Amino acid sequence: MSGVGDPTAAEVHTGTTIIAVEFDGGVIVGSDSRVSAGEAVSNRIFNKLAPLHDQIYCALSGSAADCQAVADMVNYYLDLHSLDMEEAPLVIAAANLVKGVAYKYKEELMAHLIVAGWDKKKGGQVYGTLGGLLTRQPFAIGGSGSSYIYGYVDSAYRRGMSREECAQFAINALALAMNRDGSSGGVIYLVTVTKTGAEQKIISGSSLPVFFDE
Repeated sequence: MSGVGDPTAAEVHTGTTIIAVEFDGGVIVGSDSRVSAGEAVSNRIFNKLAPLHDQIYCALSGSAADCQAVADMVNYYLDLHSLDMEEAPLVIAAANLVKGVAYKYKEELMAHLIVAGWDKKKGGQVYGTLGGLLTRQPFAIGGSGSSYIYGYVDSAYRRGMSREECAQFAINALALAMNRDGSSGGVIYLVTVTKTGAEQKIISGSSLPVFFDE
């Protein structure tokens, strides 16, 4: 019988939905709040948006413990880096740190992080760091719920969207994924990062967009 300590025990599947999108002057980072372990929901309101520095955030996907460990490690390195440089770190520096940690411990960790933020050199930026890969994208999605919304994001995204349009784009994408993916749900956490700082928002209950099948 499969159980604790049994090497034949089935793998425990996790799930989530994360998104980040650039706009002129900053980024929007969002996630659902459900933490699952197989068919069980272990946490309904977990914030999957972790600050790496004042104006740099990462969206967490994978094992919650592994992702938080990576985020904490990178946060520590960036604090030391900013003290040494006597200025705020660049977003690309944070993304490279995440990429390096994720690749170095790829056999031990189950963590996929999207890094997004604002710096004075390049403004708002979004980076994907899957498996040690580092790519800058106008928007990025991840987690189990992302497979349900590729059609939506491909058709709805357009370059040059305003801050408000990007926020609604992220909210709609997350709401659609939460409606379809059994491992995504709860509330929507949203962070807007600009040169003035980070603004956090929670969208729940009747405030969530409602979509119907035709």
